[in-house]
Amino acid sequence: MIAKESRNEVALGKFLDAHPHLREETRELSPKEQQQQFQWAFEDEAENLGIEPWELTLQLVAETPEELKAMRLEVHREVAEALGMDWDEYCSFNEITED
Repeated sequence: MIAKESRNEVALGKFLDAHPHLREETRELSPKEQQQQFQWAFEDEAENLGIEPWELTLQLVAETPEELKAMRLEVHREVAEALGMDWDEYCSFNEITED
């Protein structure tokens, strides 16, 4: 499993590998502007797929369906904790099952 700190970078790299035209279209921009354009394109792709950018990140870095499920649950647990919600209540509210 890819470390949490590296997930966004790895996912963006995989996204750009799948969309090489983005690098070509932005080659005249500064590195900072390129990164901004890449991030916007990534977010647009997630929106087009009807998912959040964090979900696209997980989909791109997960090596197996089981790993994807585990990472999703990890993110949801973090959100529940940040919200101060009981895990069972959070799961019920968001229709999440752990099986």
